[in-house]
Amino acid sequence: MLLERESELDLVREALRGCRAGGTVLLVAGPLGAGRSALLTELANRAADQDVCVLRANAAPMERDFAFGVVRQLFENRLAVAPARTRERWLHDAGAARHVVTDDVLPAGGASDAASDAVLHGLRALLAAVGAGVPLLVLVDDLQWADRESLRWLAHLARRLRGLRAVLVCTLRDGDPAATDPLVREVESAAQHVLRPGPLSPAAVGQLVHRQFGEPGDAEFTRACHRTGSGNPLLLTSVLRGAAEAGLRPTAEHVDAACALRPAQLRDRLASCLRGQPQPVRDLAAAMATLGAQSDRVLVAALAGLDPSGFAAALRVLHRLGLVADENAPRFVHPVVQDAVESVLTLAERTGRQESAASLLYRNGRPAEQVAAQLVAVPAAGHPWAVPVLRAAAQSALQRGAPETAARYLLRALLDSAEQNEDRARLLIELAAVEHMFDPAAAERHIAQAIPLLPTATDRAAAALRGVPGVVGATTPAAVAVLRQTAGGLDAPDRLEGSARAVALRLEARLRHCGREEGAELAAAVERLRGLGEEPAICSGPERELLAVLLDAATLARSLPAGEVARQAQRILEREPATAGCANSALPLVMCALVGADSPGAAQAWLAAREPARQRAGGGADALDHAERALVLLARGRLGPAREHGERAFEVAASDWQRSGALATAALAAVALEGRDGVLTERVLAEAARRPPVGLLETVMLRLLQVSVYTRHGHRARALDAALACGRELEAAGWRNPVLFPWRPWAISLSHQLGDSHAARALAEQELGEAVAWGAPVGVGRALRLKGGLQDGSAGTDLLREAVAVLRGSANELELARALRCLGSRLGQGAEACAVLREAVELSAVCGAPWSGQGGGGQVGFPHQVVLTPTERRVGALVGGGLTNHEVAEALGVTSRAVEKHLTNSYRKLGISGRRELVAILGEVQPAGR
Repeated sequence: MLLERESELDLVREALRGCRAGGTVLLVAGPLGAGRSALLTELANRAADQDVCVLRANAAPMERDFAFGVVRQLFENRLAVAPARTRERWLHDAGAARHVVTDDVLPAGGASDAASDAVLHGLRALLAAVGAGVPLLVLVDDLQWADRESLRWLAHLARRLRGLRAVLVCTLRDGDPAATDPLVREVESAAQHVLRPGPLSPAAVGQLVHRQFGEPGDAEFTRACHRTGSGNPLLLTSVLRGAAEAGLRPTAEHVDAACALRPAQLRDRLASCLRGQPQPVRDLAAAMATLGAQSDRVLVAALAGLDPSGFAAALRVLHRLGLVADENAPRFVHPVVQDAVESVLTLAERTGRQESAASLLYRNGRPAEQVAAQLVAVPAAGHPWAVPVLRAAAQSALQRGAPETAARYLLRALLDSAEQNEDRARLLIELAAVEHMFDPAAAERHIAQAIPLLPTATDRAAAALRGVPGVVGATTPAAVAVLRQTAGGLDAPDRLEGSARAVALRLEARLRHCGREEGAELAAAVERLRGLGEEPAICSGPERELLAVLLDAATLARSLPAGEVARQAQRILEREPATAGCANSALPLVMCALVGADSPGAAQAWLAAREPARQRAGGGADALDHAERALVLLARGRLGPAREHGERAFEVAASDWQRSGALATAALAAVALEGRDGVLTERVLAEAARRPPVGLLETVMLRLLQVSVYTRHGHRARALDAALACGRELEAAGWRNPVLFPWRPWAISLSHQLGDSHAARALAEQELGEAVAWGAPVGVGRALRLKGGLQDGSAGTDLLREAVAVLRGSANELELARALRCLGSRLGQGAEACAVLREAVELSAVCGAPWSGQGGGGQVGFPHQVVLTPTERRVGALVGGGLTNHEVAEALGVTSRAVEKHLTNSYRKLGISGRRELVAILGEVQPAGR
């Protein structure tokens, strides 16, 4: 299917109709891939259906030494099928040219005599004999590559078509050096018309897409293909064929993948074209490929070694060849052209040009990353400016969020820093800091290489700290070993000053945090905290970091009162600047301590104070920030926003799991547990199954999620075994905080459901003892609720009243709502029960917890009922009957705004989002007091 070439075909047809008056010469010219050969094929196919004699030849560079090769192609097929008598008559007419189209031996004069005037006239006579009585269509493809003898005859023929009923159509590739041959120019000058097929339109590209894929393409896909291929038929068909072979479809979502294809066959064809170009043109193409998108006329000309006139001439040739879109701008028409240029260069040529390009860019003051992009492909060049430029380029890459590129620049800088000294160590440390973002194992190796090259113990310790992620991140055993080794060379922090003391404090903080999963290390950290006195120093960042780690140990071990932990944590926040750059600090530990101590207000205020600084910095919240917010909101019982931040933390943490994965998982798991959210639970467990858990915190929270899954599926015995196993693991590590790790509430509820009241009561007593020892109201109130739910009579009711009283002093309104629900259920009917249940519903709605939800975790025997006012129930009934808000307002004699208000209150109390859900559950709603 030939597209948008009807005007060219019509011109040839018109020439054939008028050839009785004399022959015509037509020339089809254009760049590589413009469809010249396809046009000749279409002409031959259409002429075959008419009374026209078609002679066709295709010239080729490899056959240019074969005398009269093109001429023989024109005649041999016609001679082969002609009857013997006719063939002999034609050859008789050819006379001296007989040997040209047969296997006869050349005359004694050799090739030079072969193209004598007698031979040229004989070939014309042969052409006249072959075409006697019918119009002749002579097609010669790629005239520029024809052998000299054939060219001489074609030039001879082009001037002597008078008297012949013939149309000679030749194609000529623009920009090819052979096109300047005088004989080619003779044929060109004899042409009555020079046809130049233009680029295909978007509509034609759409037809190509449909033909290639068997289905119409999206408008966006078609436009992108037209833009990428610049309307060149060769480029377009190659890209579309490659896209179809790659299994792509002509849809918008596959646009980028299709346009990025660089077909190998097209590359090889372009490379063949480039090999035949003169040296200045090849030099210019190589310079453009080397400099890439950063190229401009001055730099490209300098790298190619061309003066302005030579540069302009070479660029015109590339434009005529169709390899650049604009003869004034050195930009390739498609990336595959750059591939073709690079394929014709040897490795030594490419390396030499890239080194020259680096020097050229550096001398011209170009950005460091442009210079570095050339240097990374070159072995050690020895330039004194190479390492500083590569380091600057790494910083630039980091600022634009490309750590892998930054690491590649720094790795290349190591090649120019072969001497084993402190400078190399600093470079290794920079590299490790970057690699921590995507390859922690490589970062550890490079830190280990750097440490022996550093002169002082303080330097070595500081380097070791750079080799591990933030305080809350996971640290491998190898990294811990390096930390311990460097710590052995330092004095105790109390005997040091200045930067040495700061490094020692930070190193101690890291080591103590690394040991928090071991009971003895945890106990030692608590003793260290007690040794700091009632007012530990918090003036410097390292001092606050150490105190945060020690408070974390006290929180996990439940070894200090919750109030004291909260006080010390608030002291840290009071001195900690609310800046955006807190990614690697110990602040998440401070937030967790405040959450465990039931004091999230200070944490929430500090996070709110930090938000303006983060917005000014222009960066979004990281995974740790979202996890902190999720935990703080959960500590206040706000399930909806807590889930939003927890899910965001989980998503963002995927890019840096070693640093933030454990806390992100713990936060989202806590949200799923508190909300009894089965869908969220399954999602967290499925994601976690793809990678091993990072530390005990993530392990415990995932096991608690598994307990909830077993419970939801009715496997209570398995759920109880899992909960008790979780408790044993926490006890072995010394982690006894009842607020952060609520395994006993699940075990209490499950034991009760399995009929083991004795075990349930024993666990409830233990939970109450741990909660009272810790002192956080939320833990004490929950423990009282659990114990009260297991006791009958007034003793149980008194415990539930006490739970409510304690929880009124807690920040966690969701836990208060649960205690109120349990108390209201125990009270039964009456005004007090109605008031208690009403408050429970209102708090549940505020917290985003549906009143109808009944889950595990120690919620024993809660009723399934909702409190709505009589007016709210009446509005709901009318809405359920299909009335609009306006119709309901008319029926009740109120305003539409009042109806909307009643509906909004109903949605909030029921924990639903709209009227459809309201209608669905109206049958389940029981008014209070009935």
